[in-house]
Amino acid sequence: MNRRDIFKGAALGAALSLGAAATPAMAQEEYTIGVAIPSATHGFMGGLNFHAREAISRLEETYPQLSFVLATSGDAGKMVNDIEDMVATRGIDALVVLPFESEPLTSPVQAVKEQGIWVTVVDRGLSVPGIEDLYVAGDNTGFGRVAGEYFAETLGEGDNVVVLRGIPTTLDNERVEAFQAAIEGSGINVLDMQHGNWNRDDAFNVMQDFLSKYDDIDAVWAADDDMAIGVLEAISQAGREDEMWVVGGAGMKEIVKRIMDGDPRLPVNVTYPPAQIATAIELTALGLVSATPVSGRFIIGSQRITPENAEQFYFPDSPF
Repeated sequence: MNRRDIFKGAALGAALSLGAAATPAMAQEEYTIGVAIPSATHGFMGGLNFHAREAISRLEETYPQLSFVLATSGDAGKMVNDIEDMVATRGIDALVVLPFESEPLTSPVQAVKEQGIWVTVVDRGLSVPGIEDLYVAGDNTGFGRVAGEYFAETLGEGDNVVVLRGIPTTLDNERVEAFQAAIEGSGINVLDMQHGNWNRDDAFNVMQDFLSKYDDIDAVWAADDDMAIGVLEAISQAGREDEMWVVGGAGMKEIVKRIMDGDPRLPVNVTYPPAQIATAIELTALGLVSATPVSGRFIIGSQRITPENAEQFYFPDSPF
C-alpha cells in the first residue's frame, strides 16, 4: 500500500472538514513520524516543546504501531541535518516540521516531499507555497489584525508607535502586513520597525535603540510575549514607564496575570497557542492510523485578551 494514499481527503479550511473519503490504513502496519522543531530558546518555544513531547507520549501509548523521532534545533543548519538523518536512517513515513527559518528549510523539506513522504508544516511557512500536504498554524493574519485594531481604537492621529518584528519568516510578514492594514488611515505614525527575533535579549537591545532615537513613543507592538518582557525591561531601565504601553502576543502566563491585575503597561494581549504543535502531530498520526482526511490547512484563530476575559486564558501550571 502506498502510504500517501491514507492522507487523501478534503482540505482543512479554518476548521477541519471531514467530508471526503480516504483509503484506510492497515490496522497494525507500523509507521514512523519525524518531528523537527526549534529548541526551547524562549518561552513560546518552551511551551511548544512541552506540548510536542506530551503529544508524542500520548500517541505512542494510544497507537503502538506508531513510533516518533523528535529532534530540536538551535539553528536552521542543524534542523536541515536532523531532517536528512530522519529520512536516511529512520525511514520516516511522515515529517512534522516547524521551520527554524522559512528560506533555509524550503529546499530540504521539498526534497523530503519529493521522496513520497508526507509533510506537515507548522507555524512558520516555507518560502514556496504548496510544498506541504498539511499546514497547521495560529492565525497570523488575525494575530496582526487584532493587535492593529486595538492600536487604531486606542491611539489617536499623530501618536507614535514602534514595532518589534520576529525572525524573518513568512508568518512574520503576514503579521506585520495585517497590523499595518489595521492601522491604515488612523493617523498613527510607525516610527521604526526592527527584528527582535522573538527573543527577550534581542528585544531589549532593539528597544534600547528605539528609546535612544525617539523622545516621543506612545505605544509598542512587541508582537511576542518574550519580546514584550525585554521591551518592558528596557523601558524600566530608561525610566520611561509612564510614557508608553506594550502589546505582546501568544498568551504567556506571566503577561496574562499582569493583564488580570490591571497593569496599565500591558493593557491587552493576543492569543497564539504553542499547543498547535500537538494539533499538527495528532492530525498527522490520525491520517496514518485511520481513514480520516487530514490534508489542507488548519488555522487556529487569534483572540484579544483583556482584563475582562484574561482569567479564561490564565493557566498557572503551564510551562508558558
